[in-house]
Amino acid sequence: MVMNMRIVERRKKLGYTQIKMQMLTGIDQSEYSKMEKGKRGISMEQCRQIALALNTSMDYIAELTDEEKPYPRKNTQDG
Repeated sequence: MVMNMRIVERRKKLGYTQIKMQMLTGIDQSEYSKMEKGKRGISMEQCRQIALALNTSMDYIAELTDEEKPYPRKNTQDG
């Protein structure tokens, strides 16, 4: 499976549209569409934004694991 297909499958599984992904990630819908079609590369920051929006890990998107569940999130609160 290609990386972009994992993004498409996960997005559809969650019932998100490309417009919803634009709202969650800040990535323009037309650029996001190109990423899903494999016509445009994905930067590390975009991959991070997509992984957070899809509640998964960058490793899952990059096909380094088959586990969709994200890693525990870093606690950013003090104290």
